Amino acid sequence: MQLKLSAFRPTFAPVFLIAPFFLWGTAMVAMKGVIPHTTPLFMAGVRLLPAGVLILIAAAFMGRPQPKTWTAWLWIALFGLIDGTLFQGFLAEGLVKTTAGLGSVMIDSQPLAVALLSLWLFQERIGFWGWLGLALGVTGISLIGLPDEWIFHLLDSGANVTISNWQNLFASGEWLMLLAALSMAVGTVLIRFVCRHADPVIATGWHMILGGLPLWGVSSVVESQQWQNLGLYDLAALGYATVFGSAIAYGLFFYFASSGSLTSLSSLTFLTPIFALLFGNLFLQEVLSPLQWLGVFLTLISIYLINQRDTLAGQNNTANADEQANIQQSVLEAAKKLNPVGSRD
Repeated sequence: MQLKLSAFRPTFAPVFLIAPFFLWGTAMVAMKGVIPHTTPLFMAGVRLLPAGVLILIAAAFMGRPQPKTWTAWLWIALFGLIDGTLFQGFLAEGLVKTTAGLGSVMIDSQPLAVALLSLWLFQERIGFWGWLGLALGVTGISLIGLPDEWIFHLLDSGANVTISNWQNLFASGEWLMLLAALSMAVGTVLIRFVCRHADPVIATGWHMILGGLPLWGVSSVVESQQWQNLGLYDLAALGYATVFGSAIAYGLFFYFASSGSLTSLSSLTFLTPIFALLFGNLFLQEVLSPLQWLGVFLTLISIYLINQRDTLAGQNNTANADEQANIQQSVLEAAKKLNPVGSRD
């Protein structure tokens, strides 16, 4: 018996919006044990190239049009360089040189950059409640990712945080995570310009292929023993990160980013470390401290404030309704692709 699409839509529409961040968080848990057995640039390429091929195969079955102009290909190539090569390259190298918690704080601070870029380029209204939500979100992921002793030291006295400490911090790889966050933020904004010339799903697939090729090229020159030490678990984890953490997650994310509010969508990135922590606790027996639970609570509040900022400000006007309609329409179109049967019994 086939489900009616009308019943499918309202029940599962929010799931599509949250899915990319759930998949990214769980992929980070899956990749945790793979890093010691491979090399960072090779691993980054694995997350991009096969995933891009899968997206293009799916897009072909959907009947999505291929890019037809040089302008479209140039935008896709730029998209691939920034969000593919630079983002995944900085992220993979940063994971090797930094702790997972502190790295996640820096990588998941990118909604701030997206909000500023969206305000500048698209005049997206942020307002008091939006800025408050962004501040609470950064505070929340800081409580989640930073060591508890750092936070207690900061609360007791600022004397423990010196210039030399910050120099050591950025020398140990966190600056790579910051560059990764900025690359992802620029890529999120860039999809709006790419979609003026190409289909968003097709562009996502090609940008992963074009972005992954340089990573494998550099890996073949500067790295060795990329796959010789990979076991069955490692291959399964790579497969999950490629199919679910890259192909499906990025396909959905950039499809939604092509319309609607970038600030609201990007704020959901704050969910990624929460999913990573929860599934790390479930599968890796990682225990959350009271400060981390407080961080989870503040992060959820921040997402609510950002996505309801216009309503809270008493300005639930036509522009806000159009924004919500755009996001809903994106979700419904994705649902149609996943359930092409329509509303027939």
